[in-house]
Amino acid sequence: MNKQLIECVPNISEGRDLAKINSIANVVKTVEGVKLLDVDPGKATNRTVITFVGEPKNVIEAAFRLIKKASELIDMSKQKGEHPRFGATDVCPLVPIANISMDETAKYAHQLGKRVGEELGISGYFYENAATSTNRKNLATVRAGEYEGLKDKLANPNWKPDFGPDTYNPKIVSSGVTAISARDFLIAYNVNLNSTSTRRANAIAFDIREAGRVKREGNPITGKKVLDKNGEPVRVSGKLKAVKGIGWFIEEYGIAQISYNLTNISITSMHEAFYETVKSATERGLRVTGSELVGLVPLKAMLDAADFFLIKQQRSLGISETEKIKIAVKSLGLDDLKPFNPQERIIEYVMNTDAEKKLVDFTVSDFADETASESMAPGGGSIAAYVGALGVSLGTMVANLSAHKAGWDDKWEYFSDWAKKGQQYKSELLFLVDEDTNAFNKIIDGFRMPKSNAEEINTRKKAIQNATKYAAEIPLKVMQTAYNSIEVMLEMMENGLQNSLSDGGVGVLCAKTAVTGAYFNVRINVKDIKDEVFKKDILKKAEDLYQKTIILENKMMGIINSNI
Repeated sequence: MNKQLIECVPNISEGRDLAKINSIANVVKTVEGVKLLDVDPGKATNRTVITFVGEPKNVIEAAFRLIKKASELIDMSKQKGEHPRFGATDVCPLVPIANISMDETAKYAHQLGKRVGEELGISGYFYENAATSTNRKNLATVRAGEYEGLKDKLANPNWKPDFGPDTYNPKIVSSGVTAISARDFLIAYNVNLNSTSTRRANAIAFDIREAGRVKREGNPITGKKVLDKNGEPVRVSGKLKAVKGIGWFIEEYGIAQISYNLTNISITSMHEAFYETVKSATERGLRVTGSELVGLVPLKAMLDAADFFLIKQQRSLGISETEKIKIAVKSLGLDDLKPFNPQERIIEYVMNTDAEKKLVDFTVSDFADETASESMAPGGGSIAAYVGALGVSLGTMVANLSAHKAGWDDKWEYFSDWAKKGQQYKSELLFLVDEDTNAFNKIIDGFRMPKSNAEEINTRKKAIQNATKYAAEIPLKVMQTAYNSIEVMLEMMENGLQNSLSDGGVGVLCAKTAVTGAYFNVRINVKDIKDEVFKKDILKKAEDLYQKTIILENKMMGIINSNI
């Protein structure tokens, strides 16, 4: 069964004292199975966003310890900062990441709140998907009045805490209260202005955020509020859904920012918020100089941003992930205020830092050295897959060059689509480089299984047979993928840059080599398979692919001989 994973993103009300921040964040590391992903302090806001991930029970334990440590080190009676807050651990949201529903995540939020209230004596509220009533879903509503208003808030029966003591007491004076939630992945995202005016930053925030601004008669700033039949202010909605935003001045950088919470990036993406902010700022005579991420961002959000700006520029989308990240960083100005390191800011990259190094992560020379070593893996199957990846990379290169050719501006989408297809084949083949070695290792693991009695011998035989079948299926996948990839090279040889005909030809030859090498692996791996039906079927598929590849190789040679 796949592991359940949740992310926890507590915001503590301390952004200046690094010793305190580190002491609080490092308690997360004391819980086995939880990975601390990011610690992002802000001096002006006097607030730090901490991010960690793990299986639910472990994350709840880590969150509990963090809330406890924050209550010991942060005195809210002395805390000041630009950001709204009402507790030492101001908010503690849980975010479902993998194999867990929002409802399940909300139950874990309730478990955490119960422990915090009973064991630490800290009061608090559940919000968003963990809220106990509809009027407590919105964090801004729950936090209204902030720390300074807690005495009056707790005296109001409508604001009895969801957990912990329900009266104002010395613990609340020192630690404040905590808001705990289950929510979707939220991006905290600030857009920088060439201005110091908080009022103008707020005006842009009101243009963009879903809640918009209060409607007024006459002057939009000083005019009388327009009220509905219930006496409530009428609001003019902003441009974007699932966006919260305010303007503020950041003394640390000497600029005004619009601070956004993008509460559902499938509704409003980071690049959409940035682009609309640029338009609104320009209309108001201001300029956006860049932007700033607080905490981590999903890889998809960065890739989507790159695609958005590449389309605006009529450039090919079929470029590498690394190049797309660079384009996203520069287009959004994420390095405007400080360097942006993707390995530290993109959640998938951070989570993979401790992963075992793959063959495809080696340098070219290290890969060659590893292949030449005494180890039996990587072998011919992995090399075949890698050669196939190089082949389709050449076809993809021709597509990208063609998309950028002067005078072919009306064809850029056509070539972009072929480049994207090539990138997909490349990714599949690179995955198979390591998977072929993994398949071989499964056979070795089978032979290492115990065989001291009849049951163990039978289990061992089954494991070896299953692993051997898999070791034949993987090179068949290499054959199929490399064969399919030839379409990219042939299409570019016929319709792409004619100066790159030789590149397309070499790409086809690499694909042919991949198919042939993987064909050898299929044939040698099926020799030890006892299932004759399986063996006959996979050999037929492999033979068909090999023969069809020869036909495509001949087609490539025909194009070469006719044009070179």
